[in-house]
Amino acid sequence: MRRDRFRRAVTGASVMLTLGLATVAACQPDEAGPPSVDQLLRQTGIWQRPTLRIGVAANEPLMGEVKDGMRSGFDVEIARYLARSLGYTNESDIEFITVRTDERIRFLLAGHVDMVVASLSYTEERAKLIGFAGPYFVTNQAFLVPKASASTLRTEDDFREKQVKVCTSGSSTTEDELTRRDFARSVVLDLQDCVDGMLSGEYGAMSSDKTILAGYYSQHPQDFAYVQLPFGADERLHIGVSINDTALRDLVAYFLRKSYDQGRETGASPWTTAYNNTIGAWYLADVDDIAQPEPNDVPDLVDHDDKVSPR
Repeated sequence: MRRDRFRRAVTGASVMLTLGLATVAACQPDEAGPPSVDQLLRQTGIWQRPTLRIGVAANEPLMGEVKDGMRSGFDVEIARYLARSLGYTNESDIEFITVRTDERIRFLLAGHVDMVVASLSYTEERAKLIGFAGPYFVTNQAFLVPKASASTLRTEDDFREKQVKVCTSGSSTTEDELTRRDFARSVVLDLQDCVDGMLSGEYGAMSSDKTILAGYYSQHPQDFAYVQLPFGADERLHIGVSINDTALRDLVAYFLRKSYDQGRETGASPWTTAYNNTIGAWYLADVDDIAQPEPNDVPDLVDHDDKVSPR
């Protein structure tokens, strides 16, 4: 009898312990789900920073330029959208830092900027040095030539046989491609020098991403013409961040996708609005309905009420 009572007492205690543990477990948050934007933001190198430092171009019309002291362009609008998404809601919270093409990687490596939004193409070599989020635009390499030369410069052989000197920016994928194809070329730090050189007759062409050329073409539609060759691979423009700040990279990728999906049905997504208000009217698209490419490696995150925590 005493053995039976002891067995019943132990069994009852086990049941009560099991129920108690179940109750405690039910009260604990489910940690199996994806992290929130807030949680990831706290892991970034920008957490509680008063300002967000973004490297942008200052000499690329319609992409990144300065007019009357104001920053404008497609890259600048994408940068502003990302800053707002990360909690930097006022223009005064953003420190735009001008970067030349040859400075973009160096400024990230030196910690002078938190991210770069400046027509930065992804390459495997660059990915060994910095982190990439994107793409947010896919373009290709093209040429601007004087209008008088457009009918005689239609193939690569035309450029080589006529020994056309092609101007481009240093430390760019375009420079690499021109070198590989043995074009006569001249490298400058500021693409405006290419424009000035073409107008003066010093250069017979300039080459860069078609997004960049669209801006210069918009300023000189009577002087220049596009020439498109089956030239090189697609240029996939990305946002550059520190290679060590994977949390920031993931957040930027997440918000890039959101810039495409949010308002997509009405044609008023942040990405589409930025495109239409800047480069859209002048970009020589291969198709009429250009769309943002799907960013790579976008994490699943919980984004409460489309907001992030204040810094």
